[in-house]
Amino acid sequence: MKHDLRLLMVCAAVLGPYPPLIITALWPRPWPFLAFCAVSSVTEITARRRARPLIDLLGRVHLGVTMRFAVRETAAILLVARTEGTGSPWFAALVLGLFAGHGVRAVQTGMALGYNRTVSQIPVLTRNLGAVEPPAPPPGLLVDYRKLRLLHLDVLPVGGAALDAALGIGWLGAAGAGAALLAGAAGVAGMLPHLSRVRPLRDRDGVLRTAGERLTEYGPEVALYFSGPNDSAYQAAMWLRPLERVDRRAVVVLRERDMLGVLPETSLPVVCIPSSADLMSFGALGAARLCLYPSNVGKNIHMLRIRGMRSVFVGHGDSDKEASFNPFTKVYDEVWVAGQAGRDRYLRARVGVRDRDVYEIGRPQLSGIHTRGPDLPYRTVLYAPTWEGWTDDLFHTSIITMGPGVVSALLAWSPPVRIIYKPHPLTGYRNPAARHAHRRISAMLEAAELSGSIARHPAGSGGPGPVRHLVVTGREPTLYGCFNQADLLVTDISSVVADFIASGKPYMVTNVAGMPEEAFFQRYPSAEAGYPLTEDLDALPVVLRALEQGEEDALSAARRKLRTYLLGPEHPDAMTRFNDAVNGACERAARADG
Repeated sequence: MKHDLRLLMVCAAVLGPYPPLIITALWPRPWPFLAFCAVSSVTEITARRRARPLIDLLGRVHLGVTMRFAVRETAAILLVARTEGTGSPWFAALVLGLFAGHGVRAVQTGMALGYNRTVSQIPVLTRNLGAVEPPAPPPGLLVDYRKLRLLHLDVLPVGGAALDAALGIGWLGAAGAGAALLAGAAGVAGMLPHLSRVRPLRDRDGVLRTAGERLTEYGPEVALYFSGPNDSAYQAAMWLRPLERVDRRAVVVLRERDMLGVLPETSLPVVCIPSSADLMSFGALGAARLCLYPSNVGKNIHMLRIRGMRSVFVGHGDSDKEASFNPFTKVYDEVWVAGQAGRDRYLRARVGVRDRDVYEIGRPQLSGIHTRGPDLPYRTVLYAPTWEGWTDDLFHTSIITMGPGVVSALLAWSPPVRIIYKPHPLTGYRNPAARHAHRRISAMLEAAELSGSIARHPAGSGGPGPVRHLVVTGREPTLYGCFNQADLLVTDISSVVADFIASGKPYMVTNVAGMPEEAFFQRYPSAEAGYPLTEDLDALPVVLRALEQGEEDALSAARRKLRTYLLGPEHPDAMTRFNDAVNGACERAARADG
């Protein structure tokens, strides 16, 4: 009901100014006409940014933006005709300029559509290969019709015509039409070099051949294959640095064009092949003996069908969540886990993964994690909840039922603590309640910043000062960077627990389902060396008071023991083990290939 009411209100705001425009043109009222023009321009811009679905809906019922703007321009012509007459050459110039403007915009739109079609059909794009690099795009105004369009230039002739009628000048509308026409012509000229740049990319076979030759020259031995939405880029990104350091030549294979621009900088060659047919026939990948998969997605099947390549599931973090022992994992030749905990997880789950196919390789991403807190005069608590999952069966997130309460309790704690809030990148992707809770938490922390919470620093530390809370939703600081700034972690059942334990610092794990403590630890072994946190938050003050003492807490020894179980031995280091695993898998693939 509320949604329907909002839709009606936005529709009224967008369409409402147009009938008064016609009325104030036929019964000339130049100043009210000008006011309604301004209102219509503002509502068009605002609705396009905040109510895009409605704008699209109006287009489907033949009330699209071009029709609406044509009505506004017709009203301007009527206004001038009713006030100044039609005999003036300026009137003729206004009318011809408006029609010519539509013609120029049609040409520019055709060029933009041609450009977008060419770019969207490039069979392969690369980075760091010197072939088929993504072309520098034109300004968004020229090709991105989800933003403002050149159509909005009609404000110049329409506004000029209204001023002509109000002031009796006569030539402002024609001048505005001329200026709009010149701007449109500049848009056409601006598209020419971009069209010229992408013209060679229309040769589909030539593009595939060139990219294949460059990749063959490089001679990849290992591929990192990834497919997914932009928000999931972190799953592939965490493997870039380790692969840059292995003995074998590695390449990154992507499936979504947008991901090519989202993936962080890397020295590795990156190849994006959207079409499954192109991927499976792209012979240059055949040189690779090993393919690593960070995620279980449907498009993995296209790469798995390529013969002679050993498939390894590396995942994007070990955790006790059901996603870490997905039955789909049995399709891979090998499964790599961090430590004994990962092996035991598959044994308990009995999802078809054979123990002999599981290899413990450590977590090479964790080499830069500090084992001490930031040594600030106040404590820092990192709240890093997981997301709501694809189904409620994977519902481990605390953000909906506990998140605002956790943050509120931390904000109220004395002496004040600094809060770093880093939600999972997919938070709110499926459940609007999670998205609402995230916004509420962000607002709470922003409000605390504005009110200026003050830490009571110990004597000799330089006196009191502001505690700057941090909401992290972008790439920086990274999750591991947040680890290094934290004295305590509050999180959910996820790979964040296993990764944070490398720091040796205390952590709390939310018990969202309210399970009995013994059953909770039995089901989620990674929580054994942490403090369980239930919805009543009773354990939070106890842990915060212990944290203030600055001494080794009661679970520090348990964390050291659990670290080995979750992440494997400290020697040799994880990067060495990962490199050895890559070499070993390549050798096994070569033996299997005869």
